[in-house]
Parts: sequence; C-alpha cells; structure tokens
Amino acid sequence: MPLGIIVNPFSGRDVRRVAARASTSDHHEKQQQVTRLVLGALSMGVERIYLAHEPFRINEKAVENLAERNRVEILRYKLTHTAADTHTMASMMWEAGCRVFIVLGGDGTSRIVARSFTEATILPLSTGTNNVFPYRLEASVAGMAAGLVAAGKVSSEDCIRCKRIHIDKQDEHDIALIDAVVLRNDFLGNLLPFEADNLADIVLTRAEPASIGISPIGGFIEPTGLHDDHGVYVRCDQSASRKLEIPISPGLHQQVGIGNVRKLPLGETVEVRGPGVLAFDGDRTIKLLESETASIRVERDGPRIIEAEKVMAEAASQGVFEQNAS
Repeated sequence: MPLGIIVNPFSGRDVRRVAARASTSDHHEKQQQVTRLVLGALSMGVERIYLAHEPFRINEKAVENLAERNRVEILRYKLTHTAADTHTMASMMWEAGCRVFIVLGGDGTSRIVARSFTEATILPLSTGTNNVFPYRLEASVAGMAAGLVAAGKVSSEDCIRCKRIHIDKQDEHDIALIDAVVLRNDFLGNLLPFEADNLADIVLTRAEPASIGISPIGGFIEPTGLHDDHGVYVRCDQSASRKLEIPISPGLHQQVGIGNVRKLPLGETVEVRGPGVLAFDGDRTIKLLESETASIRVERDGPRIIEAEKVMAEAASQGVFEQNAS
C-alpha cells in the first residue's frame, strides 16, 4: 500500500522558544528529514509515497531532485495555515489508500491524526517541543521501518495500539495522546508554558521520567509507558509537602506540589470540575465554568504505533533485508 508522510511545517517554532530554552526546528532540517524518510521507505519496496504542499515548500524541495521523484505525489488543497491542514492532508492520503503514516511534528500533530484515523498505523517523529508521543529517531531508519510495514514485509498487526485519553464535557468530546490537564487561573489562547501554580488535575497515558513537560510529573513517582495497560492520575497541590522539581519545558524547571498519584485502570473515569481550562497534549482547548464538570478516562483504542527497533529486528529475523537486496 502507499505511504503517507504528514509534515507539520509550524512545529518546533512556537513561543516556547522565547519563554523557555527549546531548540528550533527549521525548514531546511525538516526538508532534509523528509528526503531521508522518502529514500528510506522506497528502499524497502514502497511503490508510492504521498506528501502534501505547505506554505514553505518543505516537501517539494525535499523531493524535487530525486531520481525517484515519479514515485512521489504531492497533494494540493486550499491552505488555512491552521491545524485543520493536518487533518485535510491525512484525509486526502487516507482516500488515496494510505493506511500507514509517518507523522513529522509534535504530540499535537499526532493527536490530530489519532483523533480521526484509529485504524491507521503511524510512526510519529519529533520536531516539536515537549514531546513524549513522537520518537527522536534518524529519519533514514524511520523511513525504512515505516516502509517495511507499508510494503507488507512486516505486519501492522504486530504493532501495538496506543492509548488515548477520552474527555467528555456535556456534548463535547475530544481526545489526548499523552496528557489531559486541568489548569486554574489560565485562559484559552495562552501559548506560554504551563505554570506549576496553575496545575490541578492530570491524567496521563504515559508517565515517563526521562521526558519533558507534564509526563514526568507522574513519571517521577509512577513510571508508565506505552505498553503498560493503565494510565496515571495526578492531583497537584502547591500547598502539599510532597514536591517535585519538574522540567516543565526545555530549560525551564518548576516545583510542583503533589497531592496524590495513582495508577488509573483503563476505562475508569475521573471527574474534574471547573473553573479552569482543559489542555490536551499541551494545547489549551476547553473552558470549564465553575459549575461545569468533565469526565476523563484512558482506553487502548488508538492507532497502531510502529516501534522502529522492533520492526527492524523482526524484518532482520525473517531475512527480509537479504530478500530485499536480491
């Protein structure tokens, strides 16, 4: 089947580079990554690759001088310069037959794909800021791993489904891939890093101590990864005697008070109450008024995730690389 490569041209360029000390992912670096992704996937036998146009021509420049350019198609649509463009390009690739995607961006970019395409198989690559969901992986290897799955040489059935957080507020429903956070004294549209004093309730699918952002708040006490069949609930309380020093954003450390941390079984609902703002994977999304509540739970019902090392090892054990070379 064809392979779709979804590139968020705006990831790694937000205001957190001013408020914290995060690195910038520039257009040239993304272009080089896309070139390596394409070549890696083609080397594993993928016949067709879909990219999408975007305002900085990252994808067009990435493939314009490749000898294999005729095996790559760049989809075109009316740009909105918003997150809707990610959904549009994923939808067009899905219509073109793609069921395997490489997603180049941050947690939020992968979240857009995972919200609508639960039957997809994705390999997320990091170019964002506080990323837990995407991998930091050499693009040549990422392209090969995704190519093996797209070409049918390693079964997508061998890839684990990711967990998703489901958030319901009256008739509103949304999902998160890593964290759902209730923030006090905050507002929609705020793009700055979270303030520790504003953290209230946190639900995590992955609480990873070797990460940045919200995930280590749970991970420093109750480490939980992709393969663990539970989430983590944290109640923050700045007046609590239990304190953690958390890298809330790259180079920005804050002290977070911990009221309670516990494993959250899959399917168990946590009810949170306003006033506040609900943020999903770092994006402030829903306002909660004082009388309003929302229910939050973790399920393993997301897209399948390509773990490059496992896929490459499986291909090697089956002799795929020798067959491919011959």
